Amino acid sequence: MHPKPLVLAAFQQKFGQPPQFLVRAPGRVNLLGEHVDYNDGLVLPAAIDRATWVAFSAAEGESTLVALDFDQQAVFRLEDLPAKTSPDGAPLPEWARYPAGVAWALAQAGQQICPMRAVFASDVPRGAGLSSSASVEMAFALAWQTLGGWNLPPLERALAGQKAENQYVGVNCGIMDQFASACGVENSLLLLDTRSLAWRSLPLPEGVAIVVADTGVRRKLTSGEYNRRRAACEQAVELLRADLPGIRSLRDVSPQEFNRLAAKLPPEAEKRARHAVEEIARSEVALAALAQGDLVAFGGLMNACHVSLRDLYEVSIDELNVMAEVAQSLPGCYGARLTGAGFGGCTVNLVAQNQAGAFAESLAAGYRLQMGHSPEIYICKASQGAALCS
Repeated sequence: MHPKPLVLAAFQQKFGQPPQFLVRAPGRVNLLGEHVDYNDGLVLPAAIDRATWVAFSAAEGESTLVALDFDQQAVFRLEDLPAKTSPDGAPLPEWARYPAGVAWALAQAGQQICPMRAVFASDVPRGAGLSSSASVEMAFALAWQTLGGWNLPPLERALAGQKAENQYVGVNCGIMDQFASACGVENSLLLLDTRSLAWRSLPLPEGVAIVVADTGVRRKLTSGEYNRRRAACEQAVELLRADLPGIRSLRDVSPQEFNRLAAKLPPEAEKRARHAVEEIARSEVALAALAQGDLVAFGGLMNACHVSLRDLYEVSIDELNVMAEVAQSLPGCYGARLTGAGFGGCTVNLVAQNQAGAFAESLAAGYRLQMGHSPEIYICKASQGAALCS
């Protein structure tokens, strides 16, 4: 069942009256620029038509949040937020740290946070690389804003969500996920320069579909692999600075410079940094391909990204590799690669729209043949970012 009627009915049942407001915030898929948003690179995500929905009303004294997907509730007061606890001193459940963390980050930025009653649910699969956590953060950022009566631009809400995830939840993520959920534009990719935070929308070429293929394998970002890779990139920058004193991040290192100096890096840092340097260069080439409507060239860059994530960044797994390889062999597929942090989750596939249905069926069959279980395949549309709903 779609989350919207679920949260409306559950709010009525839980609190005995309908909610004052309803908000939705989408998940996202990233077509190119993977693991570069914390290296100051360019990214090309799109918000998708799967979202977190929050039904909410103002409350007195404390906030009560009901997570339908977990069949749990959490209660906290504003003064409890720094300690991440409920009024009785019990630690907040992990899922509650995303909305609570956003309230904490917004309060730190000087915004008034009003207590709320809320029920939320999502059809963005958790742990699948489609940014379910960012969609929760951006939905609640808009909910806190609505009750507080203030108005932050979407990018500012995205930055608050990133701060919540970095400093409250403990995942050292870049800005891309929250940005795409907050700033999504219907039928468009988003181009974000993660250094300057300048962004614009790019219309998706006509006649293409974004197909997301979920392996069913789940990963847990806070386990440390993500943070270790980010640290390896930072180590590479420190060491490369001996020869390139002006650099601030891997964004400042050209592939030619990197090749000249790569032997000076430890093997792990060299591999991680090579992915980032080459992926940033791929994103820049992709813009020219998009401007020319050259989907074959753009898809080829997606395929190259997958190889780099598999061999250099080492965040792929057998299931993701099989999914990408099967997709790349099918008619109508321009490009396929893992999307998100890796270690499980989904691939993103750029497919001719008139072949998307047949592609999805063939991809599911090919994956099932090799892996022994059926994947979930979603034919997605690029959608609007977080918004209040009627």
